[in-house]
Amino acid sequence: MHRQQFLRGAAAVVASMAAGLPAATLAQPAWPAAKPIRLIVNFPAGGSPDVVARAVATPLAAALGQQVVVENRSGAGGILGADAAAKAAPDGYTFLLSSGSALSIVPLITPKLPFDPAKDLVPVAAGARLELFLVVRSDLPINSYADFIKYAKANPGKLTYGTPGNGTSPHIAGEMLKSQAGIFTVHIPYRGSAAVMQDLLGGQVDYSFDPGIAFPHIKSGKLRLLAVGSAKRSPLYPGTATLAELGLTGFDTGTTHGFWAPAGTPQPIIDRVNAEINKALALPAVAETIRGLGAEPTPMGPAAFGQVIRNDLQRYSVIVKERKITAD
Repeated sequence: MHRQQFLRGAAAVVASMAAGLPAATLAQPAWPAAKPIRLIVNFPAGGSPDVVARAVATPLAAALGQQVVVENRSGAGGILGADAAAKAAPDGYTFLLSSGSALSIVPLITPKLPFDPAKDLVPVAAGARLELFLVVRSDLPINSYADFIKYAKANPGKLTYGTPGNGTSPHIAGEMLKSQAGIFTVHIPYRGSAAVMQDLLGGQVDYSFDPGIAFPHIKSGKLRLLAVGSAKRSPLYPGTATLAELGLTGFDTGTTHGFWAPAGTPQPIIDRVNAEINKALALPAVAETIRGLGAEPTPMGPAAFGQVIRNDLQRYSVIVKERKITAD
């Protein structure tokens, strides 16, 4: 009896090594049978990263046959949640859904991160390429982008803009606008896009570069859409010009939300999760949810996604240096 158990265990070791999984995992049921998978979102519930995560989590769980639990861990421009994921066991039971800016901008403005994004996290899959939309309160005497610039120049320091935090893509967009348009407005950082939206609707801030959650309020008339802050017009608002079309040179602050894993996570697990996420992004319901943010599903392999983030890191470094943007 003991010999049969030994032979079964040895066979399992060989099978595990052939699959590329560490033999140490053999004491546990084969992945992902052991326990629910944790998907950390490094921004609060209600923001665009959270929307993308929850849209993908349900079909991903169905495909893997295991529960996927979304856990919001916000703060410090996404650092807290990313750090928790980076320090998690690389066993395939913890993943991170991060905004693109948290890994392509925040490292540029934070000299002492508690983790090394290039070494402690590995790309798994892209989720959605988000565009940003310049929106203002509808009770302001601003009906167009030209009105906005005229009002800002006539009232330096009076307008305030909210962002999900220092170093996020809406913050960078705001600084790019101020730099190129020659205006002075005041930045108010928050802990996520949902909090920005709440205060924008409540009149505590005047405008924002919104990642797509403002659409219902644009339709209701509570907010006014002035321009698109990305390289191309949004198919949801084809009549709204981009800031590049309105005269700002090379204005593109799009960002890619995506999935990451702790470094050391077995490659077969990363490949499987990547494949299932890409399948989920092709589902009509998931694609519709993402497009409802003014974004596009972006299925791609881990290496391609990693290159997108590196490209963004290089692109954003220019404005960070020019405006001397820091985490504080």
